[in-house]
Amino acid sequence: MRAILPIFDESRKTPYYLQLYHYLKDAILKGEMLEGERLPSLRSLAKSTGLSVTTIEQSYNQLLVEGYISVRPGSGYYVSRINAAPSQTVPAVSDILAKEVLVLEEPRDEDSPAMLYDPECFDFNKWKKCMNKILTDYSPALFFEGEPQGEIGLRTEIARYLYTSRGVSCTPEQIIIAAGTQQITNHLATLLRLKGVENVAIENPGYMPVRNIFRDRGFAITSVDVGADGLKLEKLPANIRTAAYVSPSNHAFTGASMPIGRRNELLQWASDNNSYIIEDDYDSELRYFSKPIPALKSLDGSDRVIYLGSFSSTLFAAVKISYMVLPISMAREFGHIAGDYSQTCSKLEQLSLAMFMESGHYQTHIKKLRKLYSQKLAKLTEAFARFGKGCVEVTNTSSGINVILKIYSRKPARQLKKDAESLGIPSMFIGNYDPSGNTSHSIHAAVLILYYNQIPLEKIPGVVQALVSAWRD
Repeated sequence: MRAILPIFDESRKTPYYLQLYHYLKDAILKGEMLEGERLPSLRSLAKSTGLSVTTIEQSYNQLLVEGYISVRPGSGYYVSRINAAPSQTVPAVSDILAKEVLVLEEPRDEDSPAMLYDPECFDFNKWKKCMNKILTDYSPALFFEGEPQGEIGLRTEIARYLYTSRGVSCTPEQIIIAAGTQQITNHLATLLRLKGVENVAIENPGYMPVRNIFRDRGFAITSVDVGADGLKLEKLPANIRTAAYVSPSNHAFTGASMPIGRRNELLQWASDNNSYIIEDDYDSELRYFSKPIPALKSLDGSDRVIYLGSFSSTLFAAVKISYMVLPISMAREFGHIAGDYSQTCSKLEQLSLAMFMESGHYQTHIKKLRKLYSQKLAKLTEAFARFGKGCVEVTNTSSGINVILKIYSRKPARQLKKDAESLGIPSMFIGNYDPSGNTSHSIHAAVLILYYNQIPLEKIPGVVQALVSAWRD
C-alpha cells in the first residue's frame, strides 16, 4: 500500500476534502497508484493526515462517484481501472464546482466579470441539517417518485404558512407544487382549458415568460395597461370568460400596489364575467416599511382567485420550488388528470423544505431577510442620492429584492445593463424615452430594474459609486 502524504494548502479557500480528492485523483491518473491497489481505511488515513473521518469519506465518495476507485464490502476501497481519453480530459464535477467557489471567493482580474453574492442571505447550516435528517431518517421515501401534486408534508406546511402570513385559507388538496413558475403556468393552462377559458389578460408591462406560455398554448392574449393603482380594470374584457394575470401587491415593473377598493372591483369583475384571477404574489413577504399587504386570495368569497407563490426569492435561486393554490372546483379537476404528469420538483428538496418550515427556520429566515434587505435598500437609496445626482432616480423602495431606476445617460440602455452586470448586479431593461423632447437623443432616460439583494451590505456604497461612474462616462 502506497504512503499517502498530501501537503495541504491552508491559505487557500478550497476545502480539505477537495484538496485530498485532487491529490488522490492525480496519483491515480499518473500511475502512481495502480489498478487494484488498496487505499487506507477511513480511520487510518484520518489519523495519518490529521483530517476528520468525515472529510476522508467525502473525498473517497467523490472518487467513487467519478469511478476512480471502487468499494468492496467488508474489504475496503481499491483503485479502479482507468482508461485515459485519447485526446482530451473531461473536467470532473468537483473540479467545476471548485472553480466556481474560487471565482466567488478569490480576487478577480480586472477584465473578468464579477459575481456578487452575500452569504448572510441564507443560513445553509440549518438547511443542511434538515436535508441530512431526511437522508438519514427518511431515506426509504427517496426510492419512490414524488407525488404529482407535490409532497403532502410540504403542501401542509405551505397551507399553514399562507394562513398565518398572507391570510389565505386553503387545504393541502388545493395546493400544486412544481419546479418554477413557468411549469406551474403550464399546469394552469391545461386547467383553464378544462374550464372553458380561452382568453388571458396580462399586465402591460408584464412577465414575458408567462405571456409566451399562454400564447404558445393557443390562448388569446389581452394586454392591459398598469397605472398608479395597478391593473386598469376598465380595460379588462367584458362578457368573455377570461383569466386575468395580476400582481396586486407589488407590480414588478412599476412598483404599483392595488388598493383595497380596486381589489374588490377586480373580484366583482371575475364574479360578473364568470372569470378567474391569477394572483402572482412573488415577493409578498419582503415588505420593509409597513405590514405585508393581505393577499387578494384572502378576500376571495366566490372562489375565483388562483394564487401563485414561489420560494426562489426567499431561499436561494437554485431551489426551484413554486406552488399555486387552486379554487376548490379546479383542484378537483387537477385530481382527475394528476396521474398524467410527473412531479418536476426534487423530492429531497421538497421534504427538506417541509422540515425547514416545520422547525420554524423559514419564518425566522424571513424576519432576518426583512431586516437585512431593508438595511440594504436604505443604504442603496442613500448611495444613489449621494453619487447619482442628475444621473439616477430611484423608485419602488418599499418591498421586493430590486429597485426601479431611471437613468439619464448618453449610453444606450443595453450598455447601461451591461455596465451593471459587469459589476455583478443583475438588471432588467424596461424601456426608455427622451424626457426633453430632444430629437437628437443625445441624452435619454432608460428605466432599469436593478436587483440589489446579493450585494453585501458593506459593499453597497462602493458598488453604487462605480456603477454611476460607468453610467456617466
